[in-house]
This record gives sequence, C-alpha cells and structure tokens, in this order.
Amino acid sequence: MNDRRHEPLTEQLADEVFPHDDPFPLYAGLRAAGPLVWNATGGYWVAARHAEVTAVGADATRFCSGRGILTFEIGVEYPTPPTMMHTDPPAHTRYRALVQPAFGRRVVRALEPTIRAAATKLVSQVRTDEPIDIVADLAAILPVQVIGMVLGIPESEWHRVWAWSEASIPGTETWADPDRRNALRAEMTAELANLVASARVTPRDDVISQLVHEDLDGDRLSDDELAMFLNQLLVAGNETTRNAISGGLVAFSEHTDQWPRLVGDRALVDTATDEILRWTTPVIAFMRTATVDANVGGVPVAAGDPILMLYASANRDEDEFGLDADTFRVDRSPNHHVAFGFGPHFCLGAALARIEIAATLDALLDAGVTAIDTAGAVQRSRSTIIAGVTNAPVVLRTR
Repeated sequence: MNDRRHEPLTEQLADEVFPHDDPFPLYAGLRAAGPLVWNATGGYWVAARHAEVTAVGADATRFCSGRGILTFEIGVEYPTPPTMMHTDPPAHTRYRALVQPAFGRRVVRALEPTIRAAATKLVSQVRTDEPIDIVADLAAILPVQVIGMVLGIPESEWHRVWAWSEASIPGTETWADPDRRNALRAEMTAELANLVASARVTPRDDVISQLVHEDLDGDRLSDDELAMFLNQLLVAGNETTRNAISGGLVAFSEHTDQWPRLVGDRALVDTATDEILRWTTPVIAFMRTATVDANVGGVPVAAGDPILMLYASANRDEDEFGLDADTFRVDRSPNHHVAFGFGPHFCLGAALARIEIAATLDALLDAGVTAIDTAGAVQRSRSTIIAGVTNAPVVLRTR
C-alpha cells in the first residue's frame, strides 16, 4: 500500500522550513497523504492521523522509546537514558512505579487550593481593559510558581526556572546561544542536586523529598536517576503548561464567541480545559522505533524504522473530532485528544496541568473578565518540538 516513496510534504517538518505560525494546512496535507508517509531525507515515517498516532503510542512492545524520541536522535546511542521518556518496560515500568506516588490524586488534590490561590493573586495583578502581553504577565508566571513549589525551589530562585527551561528546549532563543544554554543547564543541574542532597538530610513537604525517600520493596531511585527525572519534570512542567495557557487565551481572543459561553456557564471550564489542550497541543510530536516488523494503518513497517507521531496533527483529525475539528469549541465532548501523549508514556503531570489551566480560567472569570480581545500580532516559538507562544497582546475586558 505504501512503498516508501518520499512524501515531499514531510520536508516542511524540518526546522528551517517549518510553518510555525500556521502548520495546520501542512498537517491536513499529511493526513490526506496516507496513514503513514515516508521522509527519505531523515529516514522515518510520519503518523499524522489520530488512529495511527494512538496505535503506535499505545504499543510499547512493538514501538520503543529507547532509540530516541526526536528525529535528530535517530542513530544516537545514549550511555544512560537522558529522560524517563527514553525508557521502555521493564525499566520504564519501574520508574513509573517509583515516581507515580509523587503525582497521585491525593497529592494533586492537596496542591489545588495553593495553585488556585496563586492564580487568583496573579490575575488580580494583571491590568484589565488595556493591552497586555498575556504570556509575560500571566501565562509564564503561574507554571513557574507551581513547579517551584512542587520541587521545593526557594521562592527567591523561581525566576531562574523559566531560563533553565528555555535552555533545555531546542529551537528557543536561549537554545540558540550554546554558551548561555550550557551555563544555564549546568546551573539547573547543580541546583537540583543541592535540593536532593538537602532532602536526604532534612526531608521537606515537596516532590523531591518524596522521590528521594520513596521505597518500593527496597528499590529506590539513584542520584543519577533522580537528576534525570527532575530535569525532565522542571522542563516539561513549565514549558507545556505555560504554552497551553497562553495558547488557550489566544484562542479565546481569536474565537470571540467562546469566552462569553464560559461567562454564562462555569460548568464548561472542565471541557474548555481539555479543548485548550487539544487546540494548543504544546508537544508537537515524539518518535518511536519499531522493534519488529509491523503493520500500521495498513502500511508495512520494518523493524528499526522510526515513526514520528504528530500529536498536533492528530488533534485536528476530522475522522476523530468531526467536521469542526478546526474549530475551537469549549463544550467539545467527547474529546479524545493526545496532548498528554498516549499509552504507557501518558504524561505524569496531566492532572497538575489541568488544574493550572482550569485555575487560570476560573480566576479570570472571578475577576469579572467578560471578553478577551486581540491587541496585536501573536509571536510564536521557532521550536519544532514545543508549540510555544512567546508574545501575545490581548485586552482582558471587564467593562
């Protein structure tokens, strides 16, 4: 059905030609081209449809993460996994069992009042009825505060979290400066190591202390494993939620009929939160590699073939979301989006991210915001990994 003929559209997935401001026509073309399409330049398949993305993501037996999750990692061998996302069962199963308690329902529920209070305070400080940058004034602040609280980073150091995170994401402005990038990443690693060492001696009420002392039948995370996971948590917990919040508020400014629906019915906040996640899809794509000969959507895939799962495309697939898949709709239900990934690697921080997004919406509603209007051009990140908003002028109307 598909004989590895090069699909020219896949060339646009490369950094230098990726249509950051509006990639969705490209995604639609890739979905129309077939269940899987081949990029001969990089030597990988592209899965752009919801059905194939979820099929690959759900099957850790036939499609592994240990051979790279980004296309520039094809052929790269790591002495140790750089993140938990680069592991497969049984190693991944062990990691999941050891870190899951720190993100369980009880822990997240305990954090919710603090997160909501932080969101309320931030919104109370944001100017209304005049143009603001919703990224710098709101969306970039709350996730940094939350990840700072979760990890037990002193409040005086929270301002460094954003810079550390940006230094870890390919395609950001910080990443483009190797000296600054390396200095910030070394600084982040050192700070997290200090917090781990401190937690071993004097446990605190934070995730680091819980992970340091978590014991599963005598099994504990080593210092190297803790460093791996905490680096991942700091970056993922900040970048993805920040861009979901900023991208979601931009969506309300562009779809002016949707915010009044929340004003009229607060019960829609939960479905609006999932629609924001679907619409923004902060993580654009991750990769898996076939461990055996397989068939995906009727396409034969050979053992060793990489497959790029385009989450951002899957979340606009008409076959899954209907003819209005390209419409932002706060009452969308069901909403089987894949913004948190799918299968064994489903995001550990999903519940935390949902609370942060919902808390922001509720805080804006409580503040009497009746409309969110555009006030200038939106600027987006140049990354092909994170769908980021770097500047978004809006007006929060209260009168």
